[in-house]
This record gives sequence, C-alpha cells and structure tokens, in this order.
Amino acid sequence: MPRVTPAPAVRMRGIHKRFGAVQANADVSLQVAPGTVHGIVGENGAGKSTLMSVLYGFYRADSGQIEVFGQPVNIRNADDAIALGIGMVHQHFMLVDSLSALENVMLGAEPHWLLARAQAAVRLKLEALMQTTGLQLDLDCLVADLAVGDRQRLEILKTLYRGAKILILDEPTAVLTPQETGHLFQVLDGLRKQGTTIVLITHKLKEVMRLCDQVTIMRAGRVVQDLAVAEASIEGLAEAMVGRKVNIGRSHGPPSAPGQVLLQARNLLVRDALHVTRLKDLNLRLHAGEIVGIAGVSGNGQSELLDLLSGLLQPASGQLELGGRTFEASAWLDPGTARELGLAHVPEDRQARALVMNFPAWESAVLGYDSLPAYGHGGWLNHQHMRRATGEYMERFDVRPRNPELQSSKFSGGNQQKLVLARELGQAPKVLLVGQPTRGVDIGAIEFIYSQLRALRAAGCAVLLVSSELDEILALSDRVIVMYQGAVTGELPIADCSEARLGMLMLGGAVQ
Repeated sequence: MPRVTPAPAVRMRGIHKRFGAVQANADVSLQVAPGTVHGIVGENGAGKSTLMSVLYGFYRADSGQIEVFGQPVNIRNADDAIALGIGMVHQHFMLVDSLSALENVMLGAEPHWLLARAQAAVRLKLEALMQTTGLQLDLDCLVADLAVGDRQRLEILKTLYRGAKILILDEPTAVLTPQETGHLFQVLDGLRKQGTTIVLITHKLKEVMRLCDQVTIMRAGRVVQDLAVAEASIEGLAEAMVGRKVNIGRSHGPPSAPGQVLLQARNLLVRDALHVTRLKDLNLRLHAGEIVGIAGVSGNGQSELLDLLSGLLQPASGQLELGGRTFEASAWLDPGTARELGLAHVPEDRQARALVMNFPAWESAVLGYDSLPAYGHGGWLNHQHMRRATGEYMERFDVRPRNPELQSSKFSGGNQQKLVLARELGQAPKVLLVGQPTRGVDIGAIEFIYSQLRALRAAGCAVLLVSSELDEILALSDRVIVMYQGAVTGELPIADCSEARLGMLMLGGAVQ
C-alpha cells in the first residue's frame, strides 16, 4: 500500500496582520510537520511572534486561513487554541509570583470546585507529566522563589497539563544558563520523540542547527526562506535574516598598550540579606580603551559586581576609585554620583531595571539623565527637547518603530535593548558597565551592538562586559576575568582564551 503522508500539524496560508501603519505579517504561509521541531528566525520586528500569537489566538489575523492537523479552524482567542491542543510559552513568563507552582498550573483550569480535591487531582497529573518529560519541579514552591530555569519548566508543564500537542516557545533560552539550556533541549528532544510538535522562535542560530528539523526565515513581515536544517548553515541563515552578510565574530587587532586606569576596586566583599557571601576579596582594574569580559555561569557574583560598581549595592567592605574620587564601604558610590563621574550602566534585565514599561519611549530614554542642562533648566523639564533627543537616539541606534510616543512595553525585546543602549551610550561615558547586552536580540542587532561597544573602546572608554554567552565574551573582550562562587578563578588576555579553557575556570578549576 502507498504510504500516507500525515497532515501538517499546522498550516497557515496567506496570513495578514496590521497594527496601524505597521504591516506585521504580509501574506505569510507556514507549514509545520507533526512530531518535529520547527524553527522560526528573523530580526526583531520580522513578524515571528505576531504570527505565532495569531496561531495562539492572542491576535486575530486580518485575513488568511489556519489548519490544525488537517482541519480548518477559526481561532478567536487563546481558549480556542488550547482546546485545539496548542500551547504557548512566552518570552516573558506569565506566572503569578505569590502563588505556588501547583496553583499556577491550576489557575483557570481547576478540575473540581472543592480546592483540596482539585489540588490532589492536579498534583497527580503533574507528577505523571514530570515523570514522562523529565521536567522536575517542586510543586509547592512559590513562583517568586523559583530559579529562572524552574519557571521555564513550570510554563511548559502548564501547557502540557492543558493538553498541548503543539508547543510554541518564544525565545525560551533568552534568560537561561548554558546548563539550563542543555537540560531544556533534552526535554524538548524527549517531547519530540513522544510526538509533540514544537515551534521554536529564537535568535540563536546555533540552537536552530542543534535542535530543529526545519527552519523558516522571516524578514519585514514576510517568509523569505523555508528549508530543512540539514541543508542550512549558520552563515546562510544569518544572511537570509538580515539581507546581507553579517560579522559578529572576533575582531581584534594587535593588542594596544593599556590606557590610564579609569576604575579600580579593591577587596570587595558582599553579603546578601541572609548573610551569604556573594563576592569575596574581589579586585578589579579597568583601563581606558579596553573591553574586559566577565565570564561565569549565572549566579556566581556577576550581577552583584555590576550592582556594586554602579552604586546600586553597598559592600560589607572594600574600596572603589572612580573619576579621581575614592569610595569606602561606609560611604559608597550612589547611581547619581556614578553618572556625574562618567559611569553608565546597562542592566542585565532591561524590563525590570532599565525601563518603565508603561512610560512612552521618550521618558524611558531620559531616565537618570533628566537633570542634564539639555533637558531642562531651573527645575523645569523641556519635554519637547527630550522627545527630539529620543528621536535622534532612535535614528542613530536603529530603534524600530521610530516613535518616541510609543509605550516602552510595545517595542520588541531587541528594540527595548537598543533604546536602553542609546540612553547610556549617548552620553559618551568614560566607563560603561553592560550586562547581557544582546539577550533576546536578533543577529543584525547583535552586529550593531558589537560595533557600538567597539567604537566606545576606540574612543577611550573602559567597558566591563558581563555575558552568559561565551561566544560574546570571546568576540568582544581584550581581557577575560572568570568568576566562580563570587571569586575570581582566572584572568587571561584574549589571545590565551578558548571555550575549553574558560569552561574549566567557570567550574572552579585552575588555569591550565
């Protein structure tokens, strides 16, 4: 008998979706085979998340047709999508911090009106799911106390509990450590073998090559290429995404002589509220005209170091020299003084610590700098000038759309990041502290951000770079410091660095 080809898990035809003047999806067609991992890649604003939000019922397409497992469907909202076996895990988790993991799964899907009986039934089903998927989790832990990787697992469990046969993941590794990413990929591979269809929206082309069976490339709201991953290359995917060749690899000339010391920290000691040591006996020196990378598995003191040097955290002991001034633990630097002394800070979490999400872009673009003479005089703020300056920042840093009045939350993650970078780099800082500069950012924007950081270095700025991406550390740094459990385990010039060598130091080993 002839072999019967199964119907696609998802078939979308001629999808159009417009938001005002922005055509987010233009005549998009997509076909996803059942039991496969299908990657969707493209620049920020290419229409990837919009297309999947149409499939999940967050948005209604202006026109077009959708089929699920061969049947035409009308998806009016997320409830319709869930009933069809479609689940979506968003880039920014949709969990209630004050509820337990179990309660988050139950929320809106309680199987019984008696709470105790409902909890028992949900727990039983979740324990079975955890056993079959490998998504282990403490169901009684408050979400506020869960690590990022555990929150990711909880979101996936929540969709599977609701019967998802098609799982959409939007930038699932954007906030995960390499170890958490590896575990997630093991889980996804297991789900694929069990017949689950997975759609993976990502900017990380290595992840596409490692995990996906098929990949669709979008640009400016349209599909420009669809091919089997076996036929793809990272270079080819990057060029299709951006429409030109891109270069984000190492770009180091001969080593230059170190400039003057612009920041020096001595014997830094930090303890948290539970008196756990987070930084111990840490010494650091930043020179003009260099990028110093901080490598390490997330949670080993890098975040505390950034907060300490930017004035957001006070040490138990230690000393800091910046801009000709010396700060002791008893009278530490504050963020306002840091800015006055030419230090800028790009936080690791742009939404929680760099933007006010319900502010228009022009207000977010002047946060912390509203006292500059250019923005006001005698206590009066010049909103018109702030709007004009924001428009100039948007042009220079290619923030899309170029609308200073648009609410900060309405920009894609990559464009939010460029807005923050525009604000901090726009003041020509002497010292820049930057955490995870390209988290959730597309490859074209990565190339642009790298060029901006290199230009700052060339202008004599000292840049301290914290990144969980070793490729990024290797591409940008002149010198690499490795941290493990709050202490420095090694310091190497870039010429002596390799992934294997840095990986050994990141696990607490000695320099080989």
